[in-house]
Amino acid sequence: MSPNLDKEKLAIEGGKPIKTTPAIPMFPGGLEIGEEEKQAVLEVLDNKYLFRYYGPGEYPSRVKMLEEEFSGKIGIKHSLAVNSCTSALITALVAVGVGPGDEVIVPGYTFFASCAAILAAKAIPVIAEVDNSLTIDPIDLEKKITPQAKAVIPVHMRGVPCNMDRILSIAKKHNLKVIEDVAQACGGSYKGKYLGSLGDCNTFSFQFHKIITAGEGGMITTDSDLYFDRAQAYHDTAACWRPGGPAKRFVSARYQGELFPGVNFRMSELIGAVMLAQLHKLDGILNRMRKNKSRIKNGISDIPGIELRHLHDPAGDTGISLVFFLENGQLAEKFASALKAEGVEASSIFNKGIPDWHIYSHWEMIMNKWTPTSEGCPYTCPYHKGSVPNYNREMCPQTLALLDRSVHLDIPPQMSEEDCDLTVEAIRKVARAYL
Repeated sequence: MSPNLDKEKLAIEGGKPIKTTPAIPMFPGGLEIGEEEKQAVLEVLDNKYLFRYYGPGEYPSRVKMLEEEFSGKIGIKHSLAVNSCTSALITALVAVGVGPGDEVIVPGYTFFASCAAILAAKAIPVIAEVDNSLTIDPIDLEKKITPQAKAVIPVHMRGVPCNMDRILSIAKKHNLKVIEDVAQACGGSYKGKYLGSLGDCNTFSFQFHKIITAGEGGMITTDSDLYFDRAQAYHDTAACWRPGGPAKRFVSARYQGELFPGVNFRMSELIGAVMLAQLHKLDGILNRMRKNKSRIKNGISDIPGIELRHLHDPAGDTGISLVFFLENGQLAEKFASALKAEGVEASSIFNKGIPDWHIYSHWEMIMNKWTPTSEGCPYTCPYHKGSVPNYNREMCPQTLALLDRSVHLDIPPQMSEEDCDLTVEAIRKVARAYL
């Protein structure tokens, strides 16, 4: 066999792989951890100031510094750091007044926590379709609104912004609260405004897979003084957050509704220290991912049979992933497998036989309405006056059809230009064989 023919033969069929450079795991901020984070943590340990509200000496709180810098970064009045994005979602829902009897609309493609948080806030999740951006479909969102609907959670999935103009317009029309889930899109934007500054009360994740990270952690952002107070009250049942600090936590409520029993979702100073260092690296990480994605997209945009994922605002894409659609699910799975053999970490997004908690049809606990106790709340809650959703695995056919024919590639910021070019070459090679 000639060298040229051997080069063209797919690796999955015994040919030579295109990309032999090492695979880079998708931990964008995690792989950037270095001296800055180490020194920040050591300073906290040296000061023995581990709790944000007090310690053995007087030191500035790293968590408070993080909150202030985060607010300044995305252009919003208040930021509240918590211990996870799930905690942030629950707290944001409570802050805007979601509770027993309410429904909250969530897309069928998001991590399960977006849905679980609704139940934790004692409300009932309503699952909506996604469109070809793989974010919530505004058309189906409006169809899913009932008199019991209180809020919607637009999830900026895989780093790209939702259609926020349509969502905000629908929310205003139907008096819904908007809680942006920016877990996978920190630093992204929509029409010049940072994601997490558009909704009523919004959430971010700093879990290890996310763009910037401290292993765990989350953030809540809002322009509302009331929602900020309520979020603080819920996230810190010890009331150390109150004006004047811990010494003033037993002062009477300033207004009716300011004080109520909460939980402890506080962020520690160690996490705050790491996140403050990571926040300073955000722009650099985003610039590299966007550059890498652009290089790959430009190299494959002319391939017949490949439909790139729709972007509601291309300039606001964080660049963490590249998604394209093929004609059908069988072809997508075959294409992704061939790419993996060529050395490119690719996957088809949906497979009925492989559990994935990012896809609603695998949310067995929701599909079966499993609850911690036998009473079945919130589904059986007497405050809920409408029909309880009839969950089933085929309830969002548009979502499953789109995910079924999707091919997904992570775009780590640590990719070199050579990695990008070899990825392009591998996609083009597989496309010549299959498309």
